[in-house]
Formats: sequence, structure tokens, C-alpha cells
Amino acid sequence: MNRVASIGFVLCLMSWHAVAGQSGALTIMECYHLARLHYPASKQRDLIKQSAEYTLENAGRGYLPQLSFGGQATLQSDVTHFPFKIPITGFSLPDYSKDQYKVYGEIDQTLYDGGLIRIQKRMARVNGDIQEKNLDVELYALYDRVNQLYFGILTIDEQLVQNELLQKDILNGIEKVRAQVNNGLAYASSVNELEAQLLQAGQARTELRSARKAWLDMLGLFIGRELPEDSWLVRPPDPTLTDSVSRPELALFEYQKRSFALQDDLAAAQLRPKLGLFAQGGYGRPGMNMLSNDFALYSIGGLRMTWNLGGLYTLKNQQRLSELGRRSLDVQKETFLFNIQASRKQHRAGIAKFLELLKTDEQIIQKRVSVKNAAGAQLENGVLNAHDYLTQVDAENQARQNEILHRLQLLALEYEYRNLTGAQ
Repeated sequence: MNRVASIGFVLCLMSWHAVAGQSGALTIMECYHLARLHYPASKQRDLIKQSAEYTLENAGRGYLPQLSFGGQATLQSDVTHFPFKIPITGFSLPDYSKDQYKVYGEIDQTLYDGGLIRIQKRMARVNGDIQEKNLDVELYALYDRVNQLYFGILTIDEQLVQNELLQKDILNGIEKVRAQVNNGLAYASSVNELEAQLLQAGQARTELRSARKAWLDMLGLFIGRELPEDSWLVRPPDPTLTDSVSRPELALFEYQKRSFALQDDLAAAQLRPKLGLFAQGGYGRPGMNMLSNDFALYSIGGLRMTWNLGGLYTLKNQQRLSELGRRSLDVQKETFLFNIQASRKQHRAGIAKFLELLKTDEQIIQKRVSVKNAAGAQLENGVLNAHDYLTQVDAENQARQNEILHRLQLLALEYEYRNLTGAQ
């Protein structure tokens, strides 16, 4: 079988795989999406949203009338008494008991709370956003793990194609040497050497297929889908690389800074006066009639203002703590961007290296193919032995393996760079 026929056979095999797997073909973007959906932590998103909704609803209920109940029993050291007597027949001033009792219920309706409930709602939303952004950061880390599996499988696919070409070259050599053995021009040991090399190539293929299945199983676990052995992964196009950074961590920093600003607003709102209506009804001794020492029902209602200035003692320190928190976040953001920039430069250097290697890879392969073809002709004419022929076949195979590895390492590095900067 000549070289053209071998290449044609492999191309047909690749085309068959592409058609057979077209319906179940996977792209790297689909894997990103499925990995985010099926990762267990993603279930927290609905829980975060529900929690935020309940918190908002609870904060809003601060505007509803608030019902409370209370009671007390007291023993006083003294009570009101009259130091004179009224000279009216049948009338006497009451003697108040030093033990007094009261049970009551009260309804309060907020009219003005200094903006406290409104700020609590905003804090509930921001806290929910912070939890969601934390989840986004955690899920974004899946992209690197998907990259490792996806490009690992693509590398094995390329190696399998090259292994097929290697076996065709060895078979081609076996046919030529057998013809020489039949004509008494070569020893049977030369055929045995070639056949042993063919068996080794078959073993390498078995190892590659086993590794591919293991990597497919791991990828399937991440994306929540069973991937059969004939699953076809689409080689992704070269991504557009950009220096701008749009990672989810940046959004997380911004929401955390908003949280500190809202804490300042909350502290200020707590210092404002509160205004509301109240109505209280109860039973106790004495009642509202100050001239009676008997148990009685009573009720009272009106307008109430409260103004708690205790927060003034801690306001300045609270503001300083919030400022320190914001400055700390700025330092974290600056450190994050610094590390991104350092990694970006490293990736850029790696990309440039592989581009340079690929230029010489093509030249090396061309020269190795030329040498191998010459060795094949020499083998057919009995000038070269099987061992030396295999040496040239292995050299060409190694050159092609290097080119495969460099090309996919370049593509994987480009997608790492893409995920590093957060480009979508």
C-alpha cells in the first residue's frame, strides 16, 4: 500500500468519524455551558434567589402594623397620697396600693423610619448579588478543568490518526520485505522486526483508546452526559485574544464595595428620628382613672416619635471600618489584576514560542518524509535493511507527534488566555 493510499484511507476514516458523530458532536462552548449547569454548586443559584426574595419580603413587612403584647407587676416604695382631707360626707380619697399590675396589647404603625426599611431592602438585594457573583466565580473555575479534558481528548484523537499512518507505513515496509524474502534477497528476521514494530504500534493505539475513554468519562461527568467511545469533539477555532479583563471577580469586588456603602447609609438611617402611630389597650391596677385603685380596662393611642442617638458613639468608627473595607477591596482587586497581567504575559510568551516551533515543525516533517520515502525505496531495492527503515519511520512519526502536540498546546494555551481575561 503506497503513501497516497494510506493518507486517503485515513482521511476517509476521519470523514466517517465526522459524519457518524455529527449528531452527537460537542463543541467546547457547549461543554462550558453544560459544565456550569450540571455542577452541583449551580443548584445554589435558585436557593440564593429565593433567600433574597424572602429577605426583601420580610424587610417590606416593616411597613405593616406591628402587634405586640406585654405585662408587668411592680412593687413600689411609695404611691401617690393626699396630705389633706375633703370635708364632704360620703366622699373619701383613695388609698393606692404599692403593688401594681398591667397586661396590654399594642399596635404600632410606622409613618417614617428614616429610610431604614428602604436601605434594608437594598442591602438584601446586594447581599443576594454578592452570593450570586461568588457562585459565578466558583463556576468560572470549571472552564480550566474543561479545557484540560477537552484538549487532552483532541490530542489523543490526533495521535490516533498519526498512529494509523504509522501502521500503514510499517505495513508498507512489511510488504516490501516479504517480497524480498520470497526472492531470497532478505532474511525472514527482517519481517519479524517489522511485525514486532507493528504490534507495538497496535499496543500504543490500545493505550490511546483506553486513555481517550477515561478522559471522555471524566468530561461526561462534568457536563452531565454519557459520552460513548465514538463521541466526536469539534476542534475549536482560534479564539480572538484581547488584553481587556472582564472576569466575574471584578463584578464581585464592585458589589462588595456597594455593601460597605450601604452599611454607612444604614448607620446614618439609624440616627434619624422615627415617627409612627400607636394604640394600646390593657387591663390593670390602676387604670387610667387616677382616682380609682381598682382593676380596670383602659386604652390609649396617639402619635409617637423616637430618636435614639446612641449610634453617635460608634458612627465614626463604623465609617472608618467601612472605608478600611473598601480600601482592602481595592488592594484585592489590584492584586488580582496584577496576577492576571503576569499570567497574561506568561501566556503571550508561551503562544509566541509555539508559533515559532510550528514554523520549524513543518520543515522538519517535510525533511523527515523525504528521508523516509528514500529509505522506503532503498528498502525495496535491498540497499537498506528493515531496522534502518524503521528508524526513519519512527523519526517521521516523532516529528509529526511533535507537530500535533505543539499545535494543540498552542490552541489550549490560547483558550487558557481567553478564560484568563474573561473574554466571551
